[in-house]
Parts: sequence; C-alpha cells; structure tokens
Amino acid sequence: METPAKLHLFSFKGRMRVLHLNWVAFFITFVIWFNHAPLLASIRDTLHLTDQEIGALLILNVALTIPARILIGMLVDSHGPRLVYTALLAVSGVLCLLFAVADSFEMLALTRFLLGFVGAGFVIGIRAIGEWFPARQVGLAEGIYGGWGNFGAAAAAVGLPTVALMFGGADGWRYAVGATGLVALVYAGIYYRWARNTPKGSTYFKPKKTGAIEVSDKTDFFLHALMQVPLYLAPGLLAWKLGPGYLALLSPLGVALAYGVLGAFYIYQIFRSYQINRQVFTAPVAKIHRYHFKQVAVLNLAYLVTFGSELAVISMLPLFFMDTFGLSQIVAGILAAGFACMNLFARPGGGMLSDRFGRKRVLMVLIGGLGFGFLAMSQIDQGWWVPLAVLVSMFCSFFVQAGAGAVFSMVPLIKRRLTGQIAGMVGAYGNVGAVVFLTVLSFVSPHVFFLVIAGTAVLVLIGIYLFLNEPEGHMVEVLPDGTVQMIDAG
Repeated sequence: METPAKLHLFSFKGRMRVLHLNWVAFFITFVIWFNHAPLLASIRDTLHLTDQEIGALLILNVALTIPARILIGMLVDSHGPRLVYTALLAVSGVLCLLFAVADSFEMLALTRFLLGFVGAGFVIGIRAIGEWFPARQVGLAEGIYGGWGNFGAAAAAVGLPTVALMFGGADGWRYAVGATGLVALVYAGIYYRWARNTPKGSTYFKPKKTGAIEVSDKTDFFLHALMQVPLYLAPGLLAWKLGPGYLALLSPLGVALAYGVLGAFYIYQIFRSYQINRQVFTAPVAKIHRYHFKQVAVLNLAYLVTFGSELAVISMLPLFFMDTFGLSQIVAGILAAGFACMNLFARPGGGMLSDRFGRKRVLMVLIGGLGFGFLAMSQIDQGWWVPLAVLVSMFCSFFVQAGAGAVFSMVPLIKRRLTGQIAGMVGAYGNVGAVVFLTVLSFVSPHVFFLVIAGTAVLVLIGIYLFLNEPEGHMVEVLPDGTVQMIDAG
C-alpha cells in the first residue's frame, strides 16, 4: 500500500493554507457554539434565571444543529465552502453580539436557538479539505481539521471565564461572548479573502439537482428514507424534554405543534427526494454515476457511536467523577477535560492510520476499542484509584476521537459532488447519538449508560464488517463539457 505523503504543518501555502484556514474557522464556530456553557452561572445570576430556564438554553443550543447540518451540506455542495463558511461566520458573529446584549430569557432563548446553526460549520470544511487533498492524505488532513477545530469547545471552557474575569463585574460574560462574535466577524473577512473552493484549474463538481441527496437505485431510495427518520425523531425528543413531562417550558399544544412540524418536514423531504430520484424507479442509473448508499448509512451509525458518545460523555464526566470520588468541581473538571483534549491528537491519528493501513480495517479496530473502553468505564467505582480511572477514560477517549477521524477519512471518497450532503448527514448522526445517549442517561445510572454505548459499538462493528466497502478505484464525475474526470479514491 502506498505510504501517505507527509503534510508540512508549518507551511501556509497551497493546500496547507486551505487546511489552516478551515480548521481555524471550525475552531471559531465551536467556540461560539459552546461560549455560553462556562458562563452559565454568571448569566443565571445577571438575568435571574431558573434551573428550568438554564436547562432550556442547553437544549435549545443543540436543537437546530441536526437539520442545520443537512441544510449546510446542500448549500456547500451548491455554492462552495468559501461563500458558505464566510456567511456562517458572519451571521454567527451577529447572533453572538445579540446574545451578549440580551436582557431577558426570551432574547437569550431565541438567539441561543439560532446559534445552534453554527454547529453545522464542521460540514463545510469536510468538503473543502476533500477538494484540496488527495486520497492518500485526506484522512490525516480531515483528522487535523476535525480534531483541532473540535478543541474550540475546550478552549471556550478554559478561556472565556478568564476573559469575563478580566472585564469583571456582572457583565463580564457579555464581553466574553461579544468578543467571540467580533472574532467571527473579522475572520469571515479573512476566510473570504484567502480561501478557495478548489486548486487552480480544478472543477468544483455540483449536484445535478438540489433539495435532497441523489441515490443510485430503488433500494438506496428506501434506505435513505429510513435513515432520515432518526434525524426527525431526535428533535422530537428535544421537544418532549421542553414539554410538560420534563422542563415544562412548552405546553402540550406546543409539543404537539413541534411534532406536527417535524412530521410535515419529514414527509416533504421524502417527497422532494422522490422528485429528484424518480428516475431510479423507471431506468437504471448510468454506472459511472452510481455509489452505494449503504456506505453512508454505516458511516452514519459509526459517527453516532463515536462523536455522539463524545458529546454525551463530555457533558456528564465531570459530575461522574465528582459523585464517584468526592472530588471538588474544579478538580473533577480538570480531570474530565482529558477526554476532550485527546481530540488534538487522536482524531488526526485516526485519519492517518486510515490513510496508511486501510479505512475499513482501521475503523473496525477503533470501534472495537471504543466498545472495550466503555465496558472498562462501566466498571469504575469509588474503590478505584483516581489516576487509574482517568487513564481508563483517556484510553477510551482515544478510540472515540480516532474513530471519528476514521469515519471522516472515508466521507470525501464516496461521491465527490455529494460530499457536503453526505458529510451533513453523517455529522447530524453524531448529534443524534448525543441526544439518544443523554436521554438514556436521564433514566439509568452512569454505569449502565457506559454499557449502552459499549453495546451500541458492538452492533455498529457488526454493521461495518457486513456492509461497509473499502474505498478503492476512482470516483467518476463529468465536467460541464461532457468530459469524464476520474478522481482517485483508493
């Protein structure tokens, strides 16, 4: 197997400039997405919020992210990363400023809900990196993009309270949040000035039709319809959490309306998919345009158990360490931060291993390690030595983050012109996983929660073995003049 060429990380020319521009953009979007979390105590005290209202802000922050990743995937395939990332950064910057000056819960809730859209920024860079890096390097490049960008959440947790303290007073949180908005606005201009969709002389392939992903046959059409269901059930679960049975911030009528809207959007999406793909019911798709949607379906589930478990565990691990070992909030937070910090190294590592040793093989090993890691975490109790518990959590984290990197080493190699939409769907399943696992945690103990993730990993591992094909050969795209272009996927 060909050895991947080295990436010159300290170069800012050519494709490396594109990599740096995109991971910084992703980093900023994650800082924005989680800029409220470390400042919630100050926000609560300033605006006299209840615990229910704080809980609502946390839910609203992720409510839009699932549909946003699907929509952003369509937009980036149609309009290119340069324009879409610029627009997302600029709009998010304005919303940050509005959140910073909010003087009521209603204003906080509205702007936080809309800021959930920034969580879709990840999808844009996946297509951008895929355009600039060859197959032998794309796993490592996507891993660096995802791992370094994801670190924005940890940077927000560490840095923003310090910024708030520098300004001091009850409004310190406003300056900290507002500063992230200003950074996003400035960087939107930088990104637009320097980013490019493709290398000079290359064609940016766009979908033939927009509004739903293209599929290759009838079986893929129905599989796509099935895989859409969790993308609507997860927001429905969030609506239930806001309803009378949980936070009681939505009336029964409000919850029913939310369910109705989600159901209507699902029906419309399937109808739109049929409009775009009706030809698969009457004639076979030309061989050069075919791809296997089962590849996407399996990667959806793999990202559900990798990134989904990451988001869920990051949310609960500090409290788990506090309750299990009687640690202070500060110490527990520092020890739990190791789980997120592994992103800097493990996600690029997963991509690099995929480039070097085979994408399916590496993904299977990493998902298996993830399952074993969560099985080990399920055994942690107060009788454990604390450093050993931290080491086990970081061992598990390596496989979680590296597995996510391995998933996205494959996404750009399925169908080039659909990469944004595929990345959007796979990315959305990460958020679905977080919603599902955190909902499970609300009903069971942390030990059972870890076991559920481990069991899910076993099922996903079986799916990978049975249904996932190793990318090989070439992706085929057709230039506007009818010329066929072969893009290496092996």
